[in-house]
Amino acid sequence: MNSKERVHKALNREPVDRIPVFMWFHPSTARRLASVLEIPPTRLSDALGDDIRQTWVNNNYAMEGIVHEREGECHTDVWGITWRREGEFNQIVNSPLAHADRDACLAYAFPWQEVESLLALMGPVVRAAEKYYIGCDVSPCIFEMYARIRGLESAALDLAMDPELAAVMLARCADFSVRLSEEACARFPLDWLWTGDDVAGQQALIMNPVTWRDLIKPHLKRIADVGKASGLPVAYHCCGALAAIIPDLIEIGIDVLNPVQCNCPGMNPVELKREYGDRLAFMGGVDTQNLLPNGSATEVYRATVELIEGMTRDGGGYILAASHAVPPETPDENIFAMYAAAGITREEISDRAADIRHLSSRRMPETT
Repeated sequence: MNSKERVHKALNREPVDRIPVFMWFHPSTARRLASVLEIPPTRLSDALGDDIRQTWVNNNYAMEGIVHEREGECHTDVWGITWRREGEFNQIVNSPLAHADRDACLAYAFPWQEVESLLALMGPVVRAAEKYYIGCDVSPCIFEMYARIRGLESAALDLAMDPELAAVMLARCADFSVRLSEEACARFPLDWLWTGDDVAGQQALIMNPVTWRDLIKPHLKRIADVGKASGLPVAYHCCGALAAIIPDLIEIGIDVLNPVQCNCPGMNPVELKREYGDRLAFMGGVDTQNLLPNGSATEVYRATVELIEGMTRDGGGYILAASHAVPPETPDENIFAMYAAAGITREEISDRAADIRHLSSRRMPETT
């Protein structure tokens, strides 16, 4: 069973040879693991046996896909947002509408002229379509996109003080995601459409659920409808405590919820599975705040086995993943223990890494 077949069957609640896996690593974690395995960081997911390949075609590429070598280096993306490397990640240091008046906000132009170059980012991904489960990430879709161009504080104030302006701008953010979704579904051999819109904090939604339902939910449905029209499952990413809107997500057609941040109120993965598992699949739930960095390898293995068992009692509907990027303080043995719980042994990982090294050496030109 290859990766594509494995994920399809798991989402359809059909028997699989092992649980599918899709893991995100903090950049320094990825570099360290790649060094341990003596392979390039770009090949880490191949060695580990991850089953899904996808990339960003919306603004998340500007945040995660552009990598600066040195602390403090900056770039300004096609939305006019300036990012600076702080630590391992790019952080927003200037939002183009942060201090803009109403007229300037309404005059803001989305980068429609860049649609082709953004979609071109899918090129390397689709080359793996025969073997792997392929996704296209069109996030951030609505509020999170507005928060980036407007600044989080101003965007939140608009929801309360000028909901008419917020409604117009949120619709325009969604329009851009809809266009990217339509083009991606038409052009690429996708297995799912990946959406995302961080609207929750560690304790609750960052807005009133009624506001979310009025201003954001209809636009998220527009995006989900694009995937549905192409016969694709639709995945949705939102960190934090979003339990209040999970029934709404199901209602508008979301099929897979990620990352199931298990330390937040109402986000216990097994309890969510028990309540919604007949209508919703899940990806995530391995604790990155305490278990992975602080537990022993034995504790990680046992907890991951228990999570997998709890999330697959109906036969499937689960993809193993962490509840956030695996942090750099996580011991290597804990990471390998998590994969072992999924049926991917350290020996298997080492063998694949050896194959990658062998192929790389064969491609190197001889020197004289």
